[in-house]
Amino acid sequence: MSEREKLQKAVETTIAAGYQLDREAFDFLSTIAATDDPTVIMQRALQQIAESEDKPFFICKSFLEATMVQPSVAEEVQEQAQPQLIQEKIPEQPAETFETSGTSSTFYPYAKDVEAKIEVLDDATGKLTSNGTIEEYLQYFQDRFKRMEKLLRQRMDVRAATPISEALKSQAKTKLKIIGMVQEKREAKQQLLITIEDLNASATILVPTKAPEEVQKKAQMLLPDQVVCFAVAKTRSHLFLAEDIIFPEVGQKPQRRASEPVYAVLTSDIHVGSNKFNKDAFKRCVMWLQGKYGNDQMKEIASHVKYFLVAGDLVDGVGVFPGQARELLVKDVHRQYRYAAKLLGKIPEHIEVIVSPGNHDAPRKALPQPAISEDFLPTLQGSRRIYSLANPCTVSLHNVEVLMYHGRSLDDIIGAVPGTDHAHPEKAMRLLMQGRHLAPIYGGKTMLSPENRDYMVIDRVPDIFHAGHIHVLGYCNHRGVLVVNSGGWQEQTDYMAKLGLVPTPGKVPVVNLQTLETTVLSFV
Repeated sequence: MSEREKLQKAVETTIAAGYQLDREAFDFLSTIAATDDPTVIMQRALQQIAESEDKPFFICKSFLEATMVQPSVAEEVQEQAQPQLIQEKIPEQPAETFETSGTSSTFYPYAKDVEAKIEVLDDATGKLTSNGTIEEYLQYFQDRFKRMEKLLRQRMDVRAATPISEALKSQAKTKLKIIGMVQEKREAKQQLLITIEDLNASATILVPTKAPEEVQKKAQMLLPDQVVCFAVAKTRSHLFLAEDIIFPEVGQKPQRRASEPVYAVLTSDIHVGSNKFNKDAFKRCVMWLQGKYGNDQMKEIASHVKYFLVAGDLVDGVGVFPGQARELLVKDVHRQYRYAAKLLGKIPEHIEVIVSPGNHDAPRKALPQPAISEDFLPTLQGSRRIYSLANPCTVSLHNVEVLMYHGRSLDDIIGAVPGTDHAHPEKAMRLLMQGRHLAPIYGGKTMLSPENRDYMVIDRVPDIFHAGHIHVLGYCNHRGVLVVNSGGWQEQTDYMAKLGLVPTPGKVPVVNLQTLETTVLSFV
């Protein structure tokens, strides 16, 4: 068996056991494959994990190194090198303990006595008017530029930026700042040439090889159609030399908090109707919300849940991609929504459910997407109220502002920016916050509708930025904004396998809106 085949087998063994390798661990296995069998090492590691109370989400390099130490030493090393966890794992009792019917006599939800406080701050539903004309596209990009320019000029270091037409008239060696939309980025003789434009003129900016490393790094992060500010020096010609690149970025902000301990479940990508939908895990999640699944710590968390947010792809849809029918258990989209309604209907009524669409849902695919239409809404609502909003949308929950966005453009970001990948979707989400735009690239995988207002501009800085689409759990704090990609409920599909994407189904982030602390619970 070749080294490549051994490595592939080791990865498959890891995935089959329900775990993932982080990048350093994968590189470590690749290195030792020449002298050791990585599958044997993984089997030894998985055995140690099985004997441990704390089950990791990602397996790290240090843990694998520990498994190769002699048994007498390994236990001592393992204490210090436990697999890195995304969350503090709450120990789970055996599933049969919780598979009960009826309401637990000891479980009374705190959130049941708390009045919901929901305010829809931004929702494009009912405001979309585009017919796709050339004039509308022109108006769309003009609106984007004006609003992004306004955000940039709120910064003290950009406030006095010069229009491009005036900057072109300046003397050689003049230092100034110009705001522009990136029209083109190309390499020439190991140097980077960037063409930008504003409403009246265009200019070319050179990022020389001798530019500071930080400037070169920023230049590599630049995306087509993104609006940024350049600190430049004028040359004798119409060329400018880049000295710095300034992104709109969110300012460090104090976080708004709820006045009482109520929690929000953040989830997405349920994909009802797919044969890869892990319905058993989802049902365990619903039972947990009912107080019928989990240990005392989990039930304590469940008692405080007031909001259940679904950021798109509630159903798998029909005809979304070629050959999809082969992966569908339910081949009618109306039946998919009826089944989804049945599942959501079991969530306790004191918990408010908020749903926005994704690229697999019924509304149009172009962004912004309006809320799921009335053709599907009655079957979705059933006997309980469900807030059906647009993608993207912003809501205030107990004074905490949440930006919900399915995340289709994350594929474009990951494909364009070095250092981003599907294993860490929060990194790509952080770039969207830095650029203050949810879908900056036009003409990629993300379809954009030329509305008279660019609804993808991040005008309001949220407290929580919640997305999905990637099917991989990841979160971080970016300048006071809690950034969360909530993973999903779909096991690996053939398409994911071709991409090398390993999903994390059944891992659910729960946010305490009073502290903005995040706990991840596993239902797989």
